Order: sequence, then C-alpha cells, then structure tokens
Amino acid sequence: MFEQVLDPILGSLAVSATVAALPLAALFILLGVFKMKAAYAALVSLAVAMALAVFGWRMPVTQLLSATAEGAFYGLFPILWILVNALWIYKLTVVTGWFEVLGRTIRAISPDLRILSILVAFCFGALLESLAGFGAPVAISAAMLLAAGMKPIRAAVVSLLANTAPVAFGAMAAPIITLSGVTGLPIEDLAAMAGRQTPFVAILIPLVLVFVVDGKRGVRQTWPVALVAGFVFGLAQFVTSNYFAVELTDVVAAVATVAAVLVMLRFWQPKEIVGLGVDGDVVVQTRAEAAAAESIRSGIAPRSTETIGGGVALATATEASSIPVAQRTGPQSVWMALAPYLAIMAIFSVAQIPAVKTWLAEVGSVVFQWPGLDVVDASGAPAPAMTFKLDHLKATGTLLFFSGIVTMALYRVGLRDAVRAYRDTIVQLKWTILTVTVVLALSFVMNLSGQTASLGFGLAATGGLFVLLSPVIGWFGVALTGSDTSSNSLFGLLQVTAARQVGLDPVLMAAANSSAGVLGKMLSVQNLAVAAAAVGMVGSEGELFRKLIGWSLGLLAFLTIIIVLQAGPVLGWMVP
Repeated sequence: MFEQVLDPILGSLAVSATVAALPLAALFILLGVFKMKAAYAALVSLAVAMALAVFGWRMPVTQLLSATAEGAFYGLFPILWILVNALWIYKLTVVTGWFEVLGRTIRAISPDLRILSILVAFCFGALLESLAGFGAPVAISAAMLLAAGMKPIRAAVVSLLANTAPVAFGAMAAPIITLSGVTGLPIEDLAAMAGRQTPFVAILIPLVLVFVVDGKRGVRQTWPVALVAGFVFGLAQFVTSNYFAVELTDVVAAVATVAAVLVMLRFWQPKEIVGLGVDGDVVVQTRAEAAAAESIRSGIAPRSTETIGGGVALATATEASSIPVAQRTGPQSVWMALAPYLAIMAIFSVAQIPAVKTWLAEVGSVVFQWPGLDVVDASGAPAPAMTFKLDHLKATGTLLFFSGIVTMALYRVGLRDAVRAYRDTIVQLKWTILTVTVVLALSFVMNLSGQTASLGFGLAATGGLFVLLSPVIGWFGVALTGSDTSSNSLFGLLQVTAARQVGLDPVLMAAANSSAGVLGKMLSVQNLAVAAAAVGMVGSEGELFRKLIGWSLGLLAFLTIIIVLQAGPVLGWMVP
C-alpha cells in the first residue's frame, strides 16, 4: 500500500506545494513561451511529474507505471473515443457534399459572421455541451463556423471561448451531480449557487465573441444582439437551475437564446455585414451586397481538390450525390444538411429517458479496480482513481458512433467509404491522440502520487485569502484535466473542508470550484488539441493558448470578484 504524504519535501507543505506545481508550470511555459508542440510539452511535463512522484513523494515505481497507464487509457476512452467519432461524423458530411449545404444553410440565417458566432458557437455549442460535452461541442461548432467561412484559427478561438458558459451544467449537469456526490452537499443548493454565478460570465461571452471576430467595430455594431443573447442565456440558467431540473439547464438556456436572437433579427439588423464576398474572402458589406455575394457563391459547386478544415478532400458534386451541391436547395435540403446534428440530439435525448438511462447504466457500464494500484490519501481513505468505470455502451463516444451509423444511412454512404473516412480521421488525429493520452497520464500521476493534494492543500492553508484562491483551484483543475466534472471530483471536497476551516460557506466555495473552473477549459491541452484538429490546424495548440490566456485570466478575475462579494455582505444574500 502507498500512502500519500502532503508535505514530503523538507517536511513543508508550502515547499511541497511549490514543487508540485513544477509539472504544470513546465507544461504552460513550454506551450506559451517556447511554442513547443503540445505533445512534446506534455511528454516533458509527464517526465517531470513521474520523477517527482518517485523521488519526492516516494511512490513505488510499479504503482507509478500503473497510474500512468490508467491515465493514458482514460485519455483513449472515453475522451478520444468521443473526439474520433465526432470528427468522423463531420468527415461523412464533407465527403458527401452536405457540409457545403450546411454552410449555406447557416449563412442563410444571417450572413454576418459575428451573429453566427453567437448562434453557432454560443447557442448550438451550449446545446451540444448539454448532451455530449468532452470536446464534442468545440469540434462540431468549430467545423460549422468553418463551413460558414470563418478563418480556421478564429473559428477555433471562438468555439473555445463560447464553450465556457454552459460547461458547469454540461453533460446533463454531470459536474454538479459529481460535486454533490463528493461533498455530500445537497444538489439543489449547489445547482442554485452555480446558477447565481455562471450567468455573470454568460452575459459577457457574446460580447467577447463579436470582439474576437470583428474587434471594436463588432462590439459597436452588434452589442444589442450580443447583450440580448447573454442576458437571456444567463437568465435561463438561473431560473432553470434554481427552480426547475438542473439537468436541463443548458438545454433550456440554449433553446431560449436561439429563439430570442432569431426574434430580434426579424426587427433589428447590424448596420453592416461582416461576411463572405464572392471570392470567399471576409469583407464588410451592406445587406444587399452580402445577399448578392451569397447568391453567386451558392451557384458555384466546390472543386474536387478542395479541403475543408484539413480533412478529407471534398468530393465533386457528381461523386458526392446525384444532385449537385449547388442545386441542393429548399426545406428538404436544409433538413438533410442538419440531419447528423439532429440525429446526435435525438440519440442523446433518448439516452436520457429515465428507463433507457437506467437500462444503459445496468448493461452499459463496468466498474473495476485498476490493477496494480493500492493507494490511500493522507487521511487513510482509498484514492477514488483506483476505481475505473468503463461506460462502454452508454459512453458519449458510443452514442456518437451510433449517430455516425445513422448519418451513413441517411447520406447513403457505403461501408468502404465510411471506413476510409474513419481511417483518415485517426491519421489526422495522430498527434492529438498522443497529446491527450500523455496529458491524462500526467493528471493521474499527479493525483495518485499526492502532488495534486499537496498543491491543493497548500493553497487552502492561506486562511482568509482562500476566498480569492478558491476560484483559482477550480480553474487550475479544469485547465489540467479538461473537465469540470474531473475538477469537481478532484477538488470539491478540498474546497468544502478548507471553507469550513476558515469560516466560509461550503456551498459557495464548492460551487465556485465548478463555476470558475469552466474558465480554465479553453486552456486545457485536450480542448486545445480538439479545436486545432477540428479546423485542420493540428500543431497550432500553442498559438491558440497564447490567444486565449488573456481572456481566460481576465474572466477568471471578474468572476473571482463576484465570488468575493458573495462571500461578504455585499452579495451574501445570493448564497442559498
């Protein structure tokens, strides 16, 4: 048996916490400063963490290797199982030509890329986050923005930024449910508290998106619709999480926001349109010019050698379908273009029906002790990571795989073509696969060796200043694991324990872990890798990191101020 020690370095918790931060510091510095490829940076960080585990925290080598293997496997399943199948569905739409029709359908809602960033990344992405999560919303919304004409890097940045607002209630409120499970606090109180924090961020995100797309002009010309979208989304989150079913928070928020934006666009439009010209370049146009350009563009079938997002070459109209892409118009074509995403929503919705959900939980999951591990934490309790839950049938990736089969049937894709697209997806993701498996191995090594606990307790030992550091712990957890659910599992109980020690409300601090954690998701290496792969820019994770770090820290500072005010008399009335 290996027992974790909180202060193995010189018998000092402060020194041990500082040393425990070295693998993460190495990862972020190599990515952000030295612009090293994500996979290589992760390998260096893993090597640092493994060395510290053996020589600092005295973890047996056999258990260290077992922890590394468990983390790598978790990276493959469920995370990469989700990503591969999500991008496979995207490639099926590309090789059949329906992706081009989808782009035309999206532009028909509004040719303005600023408006589309709100509708696609913010609203549709939130709907996907509520059903799937784990990178799928980023991958799919980035691909859709790419189809609408947004540049690859910008589409990735917009999708990553937009994915912050719904994460705390994503995957049918899995983060809140997990937080309740590890802390023992009522789920109703945690949901209500998170619903009184995340709306503050949701209000700002649409404004940030239009600024990223079009700078100050974008904010000046589209702030009315951006504010409406943010306000409606935040209000829906608050109402649903406080007074209705927490599991449906993001579903209600996404649908309500789409409806509000579409209604507003019937009565108000921005002065100018930032969209695609005839040659495909992004230009500023009047609405008449934008309509004319789209009409001309829609009449040109894609070339057989064109690629979208670095994926499979787009087939010619004749190869893709008996009906040329340019002639696929009308309501039926719109439904066909949306069919894969409707199939995803339908299958995930069916999976949430209580009877189906119970059946899937009974036959679609296997729980077992990971071989080679015998770890207890500093208090003598068994480490939760020793127990591995393998959701083979009910896993998000499996449901996406079923959605892909439905897409094959709807688009009449032959088995050979589908297999070829799947193979090409894996080849395209080879560096992403390496990156994600290594980062999850790093996470499990730090968690099981005790490095994460040392770092967390070192932050909690700051006493009254903990109210400032509590959101940072949640942010750090999601930036490391790429999952708000995982961060809540890692640090939820730590937040509650520290809060009680320093006289803070445990519900407030536990919810802060989840609400602030979402702001770290855009910087997690897994999500960066997902976004880079989705837009065909594998290897650009460092560039995305540098573009997002300022937004992540700025929004974290803003939400931290809100949480500090909620811990005092100013906004203390908001705590349930």
